[in-house]
Amino acid sequence: MRQNFLGINFDEHWSHFKFSYNKNYNDQKEESYRRSIFVENVKKIIKHNIEADLGLHSYVLGVNEFADLTTKEFSQFYNGFSYNQKQNSSLLYEPTIAELPDEVDWRNKGLVTRVKNQKQCGSCWAFSAVASIEGQHAKATGKLVSLSEQQLVDCSKKYGNHGCNGGLMDKAFKYVIANGGIDTEDSYPYKAVDGRCRFKRETIGAKIKKYVDIKRGDEIALQHAVAKIGPISVAIDA
Repeated sequence: MRQNFLGINFDEHWSHFKFSYNKNYNDQKEESYRRSIFVENVKKIIKHNIEADLGLHSYVLGVNEFADLTTKEFSQFYNGFSYNQKQNSSLLYEPTIAELPDEVDWRNKGLVTRVKNQKQCGSCWAFSAVASIEGQHAKATGKLVSLSEQQLVDCSKKYGNHGCNGGLMDKAFKYVIANGGIDTEDSYPYKAVDGRCRFKRETIGAKIKKYVDIKRGDEIALQHAVAKIGPISVAIDA
């Protein structure tokens, strides 16, 4: 399917993009390069959404703050999953035979904090682990507390994580268990860079005693866990 982009004012879209996401570039050469990537991404978005209108896709795309990055750059900056072939936990989740709801939204149950932004740091593993801990802490105590991803970035390296260069939620859980807790977001805010560990025991926001893995590739077990347990930490090999 060929597309005609002659009616698209890319200069206007580019200006709006830079203003909306406070984009600043080092020089005209870099801006020209980023604009060319942006234009190609916008073309892909337009083409995809036209196809979605024709029923060829089940979702639509839109411009966000990453529209001036190539796919390779985005993967390099943001995909922080550090693959580990070995299952880390000796405990595996065993789903029970139960009728499951058609859908579940744990936000409505008060188990999910606001949307957070990892920025240009491969710390998705830390956000994934923290969200799961936040959910279980809220479920157990009735109090939803935003917890510190930055603490995991800075402090869990000896457990096999690599800060902004990737990690795994199981290793984060092991650190939190051994450390005796994780600080609140307010006391240890996110910086999106590797830093010195600044954990303070007096500002712990939550503790965990153990974690349970879902067998890799078992979608039925994952479905049960999402429906019955709460927000689940997952790693996607993207």
